[in-house]
Amino acid sequence: MHTMETVIEPLRSLDWNDVEAVESATRKSFELLATQMYLLRRALTTLPDNPDLAALCEHYDILDKIVLHDDLESGIRLRLHIFGPGYHDRPHNHRWTYASRILRGEYRHRLYGDVELGTEIDVSSLRAVHVRQERVGASYALHHSAVHAVVAEPGTVSLVLRGPAIKDRFLVMDAKNGESWWQYGATKESLEDAAEKRMSPQRLEELIASLDEWQLI
Repeated sequence: MHTMETVIEPLRSLDWNDVEAVESATRKSFELLATQMYLLRRALTTLPDNPDLAALCEHYDILDKIVLHDDLESGIRLRLHIFGPGYHDRPHNHRWTYASRILRGEYRHRLYGDVELGTEIDVSSLRAVHVRQERVGASYALHHSAVHAVVAEPGTVSLVLRGPAIKDRFLVMDAKNGESWWQYGATKESLEDAAEKRMSPQRLEELIASLDEWQLI
């Protein structure tokens, strides 16, 4: 019987700066998770009893992030993202390279060209160079330096494999007001900020019930 170790072990030796290699390896991991659904069910049903993982799960007004596995040896994490009504990303990059697979719903995905990252950037000058619709079954890998944005249909669910953190901050750009700002990882957050976004046990229970109803676990 497969375990999460089966999913994660082949990814530990990856060069997460090599997006071709990341896409190829994570696609195999996603296929394994798709055919062995008990792995997701087991991870979700045992999550409430794992305080370390539960503390990493985050709830925002239009997005929930459930951490299913945290590989301390490599820094790799497996997450579920569940998008609520009105989800509309601001253009941003990431602190890590990651791969994603759409399990339910869809989203409009915009990728931008070379962007000189900094808070002095003219956000109005951003132009998408690649726009695509990510639908169920689609997967992709994105380098941590890439700038992108997502507009998701309500109830969209994606599975995310993120690599180890490469840097301690990423830039968020708001085209509506022309502002941009750096956001930092958990190690530089205040206790109040961390507590505000931490998912409650009740919310986690609701999400598990929804995933079960959608036949994703």
